[in-house]
Amino acid sequence: MTHSVCLLPAHSYETTRLRTSLDALLAPLGGIAAFVKPGDRVLLKPNLLTGGRPERDCTTRPALVAEVAKMVISAGGHPFIGDSPAFGSARGVAKANGYEPLLQTLDLPVVELHGSRYPTDSPSFDHLRLSKEAMEADVVINLPKVKSHVQLTMTLGVKNLFGCVPGKMKAWWHMEAGKDVDRFGEMLVETARALAPNLTILDGIIAHEGNGPSNGDPRPLGILAAASNVFALDRAILEVLQVDAERVPTMAAALRLGYCPAWDDIQFPLHHPHKMRVDDWRLPDQLMPIDFGAPRVLRSTFKHLYIRWIKEPMAAYAQR
Repeated sequence: MTHSVCLLPAHSYETTRLRTSLDALLAPLGGIAAFVKPGDRVLLKPNLLTGGRPERDCTTRPALVAEVAKMVISAGGHPFIGDSPAFGSARGVAKANGYEPLLQTLDLPVVELHGSRYPTDSPSFDHLRLSKEAMEADVVINLPKVKSHVQLTMTLGVKNLFGCVPGKMKAWWHMEAGKDVDRFGEMLVETARALAPNLTILDGIIAHEGNGPSNGDPRPLGILAAASNVFALDRAILEVLQVDAERVPTMAAALRLGYCPAWDDIQFPLHHPHKMRVDDWRLPDQLMPIDFGAPRVLRSTFKHLYIRWIKEPMAAYAQR
């Protein structure tokens, strides 16, 4: 079985040019109508990492989310945004990153994610706690950002779906599985498999390199990518950036477990990765441990609660 990954040079978030690029990007896959049917409830899952550093370009650009939302609406779907940021609420982080105009113009809901237990067929994890909103959506469109990552080398489509692990469960996973990078990578891969996004559209127009996911630097990369198979897409982007797949725990796990298609089974109907190679992509200066100790988990939890229930409401009240 072959899997298509569409790669397209793209250099602008301007509305008309971006829509033209997205239409061209999805055309070989059958367009948005191949994924969204009239009446479908469609989760748009951007990377809403933090509300504190919009100038760093470490979240999915609102312009991209807006155009994808318009495409979903044109196909008769009902889009909504969902994510579970490390600190604060999804709506608060979205507003801090400039999403408010599109939320109002498109009447686009932002939902906070709530967890439920889902069994898996993985020998390593008998269940995962995942977002009910994601698991019950008719369609999941994954909208990651191209970023380097100080713990996982790179964060692309698979890692972006970790945002569908609700609340502080993410911090718990860092504590439970973080001492074993292979196990942590497998958990992320099994999370992606369980969520099974119907479509992944990757924002690499302006990427984030160096000491990401938030302390790196914006990097004009000029790439959009799309695929129905998130593992194939991630592997293609690593080829573009010339990053060894074995250095990225998510891809290493996907290859080890047989979830990523063989290279010869991936086809590129638009541009081949070897024709789009980037020679000077900057990885983190030094990798940091993945595991969180109990004190860090507690500090993280208190910070999250403070931002979500005190800081964000006070900021909203001050704007009235």
